[in-house]
Amino acid sequence: MKVCSMFSQLLPLVGRWDFDRLVRSTGVSKGQKGFSSWDHFVSLLFCQLGHAHSLREIHGGLASCVGKLPHLGMNKAPAVSSLSYANKNRSHVLFEELFYVLLNRLSSGHKGSHKFRFKNKLLSIDASVIDLSLSLFDWADFRRTKGAVKLHLQLDHAGHLPSFAVVTEGKTHEVTVARKMRFERGTIVAMDRGYIDYSWFERLSDDGVSFVTRMKSNAVYYVVENFALPHRRNLLSDETIVFEREAKVLGSGGAEEAYLYRLVRVVDETSGEILEFLTNNFTLSPATIAAIYKERWQIELFFKALKQNLKIKTFLGTSANAVKSQIWTALIAMLLIKYLKLKSTYNWSLSNLVALLRMNLFVHRDLWSWLNDPMRPPPDTIVNTQGSFEFG
Repeated sequence: MKVCSMFSQLLPLVGRWDFDRLVRSTGVSKGQKGFSSWDHFVSLLFCQLGHAHSLREIHGGLASCVGKLPHLGMNKAPAVSSLSYANKNRSHVLFEELFYVLLNRLSSGHKGSHKFRFKNKLLSIDASVIDLSLSLFDWADFRRTKGAVKLHLQLDHAGHLPSFAVVTEGKTHEVTVARKMRFERGTIVAMDRGYIDYSWFERLSDDGVSFVTRMKSNAVYYVVENFALPHRRNLLSDETIVFEREAKVLGSGGAEEAYLYRLVRVVDETSGEILEFLTNNFTLSPATIAAIYKERWQIELFFKALKQNLKIKTFLGTSANAVKSQIWTALIAMLLIKYLKLKSTYNWSLSNLVALLRMNLFVHRDLWSWLNDPMRPPPDTIVNTQGSFEFG
C-alpha cells in the first residue's frame, strides 16, 4: 500500500476545513497574497516537529523535500522574507483559536480519568516564565535587565492535556490570570502558593469549586475545630480554621457567613519536612488532600517536556506576535504528540516519540503502523531482479 509522508498523515488531525473556517472568522489573511495562512502554519509546525533553528532552516528543510510538499497542501517552500513578514504581521489569534478547536476535537474522542477514586474533575494551574533578551525583545519588560513572557496553563489530569492557556508579559501575576478562569461546579483545582488570594478563594467557595494549595508560613489564622486523625504515621493534624479577616464575622455569631477552611498538616516521609495544605474541601480524607497537591507536579512535568522537546526557548522573530505564534504552535504540536502517544500501543516515552518522529517526518510509511511498532522494518516494496552470483 502506497502512503504519503508521515508529516502529511499527521496534518489531517488538524482538519483543513476547521482551519479555513478559522482563517475566515479571524480575518488574518485579508489583504495578504501568495503566502497563505496554511503555508504559514505548516512551516511553524515543521519548525516544532523538525526542530528547525531558524527561518533559513525551515526554508531549506521544506525546499529539500519539494516533491513531497503538495501532500502537505503547499505548492512551494516559503521564502525566508515571507515567513519573517507573516510571523510579524499575521495575528497569532489564528493559532490560539486553532489550539482550542483541536483540543476539543482530540479530547472528545478520549474520555480519560485521573488516578483518584473521586469523580470530580481535577485540574492544576501554574505559570512558567520564558526568558527573553531585553535588548532584542524590548517590549517584553520583566526585570531591570531581563525580558520574559509568561505561559499560564490549566492542566486537566484526565489525559494530562492543557484545557486553558494564555501568554502574557512576564510581569503579569498568576492570580491576575486565575481570576479570569471559570471552573465547573465540583471541580478540584491544585495550585502552588503563588495563587493565594483570599478574596478569590471566597469566590471559588461560592461557586462550589474546591482548591488545594500550600499554606503561607506567615498566615494569621485561628483554629475552630480539630478532627480525629486516621492511623497513618505521616499525618500530624486536620483542622478547621478561619483567617483573621473572617474571625470577627465568626465571633459576632455569623457562622453561616464566615468562610471556613481546612488545614492539613503532614510529614514528608522522604525529607522529614512538615507540609501544610490549605483547602476548602471538607469531604476528602487528609491523605487524599496531600496526594492531590503531590499530583500537581504533573503540570511542572508538562512545562519541562514542552521546553525540552519543542522550540519555545529561542524564537524565529523578535516581535510579540512572532513569539506568541511560536508558543501557540508549540502547544498545538504538543497536543498532536500527546494524541499519537495515547493512540499508540507501543510504550513510548514522550522524548523518544518526538525524537524518532523528527527523524521520520518525510518517510513514506503508514504513520499508525509505525506508531505501534516503530522498530519493525517497512514492507519490502522493491523486487530484486538481479541474479545471484556463485563463487566456485
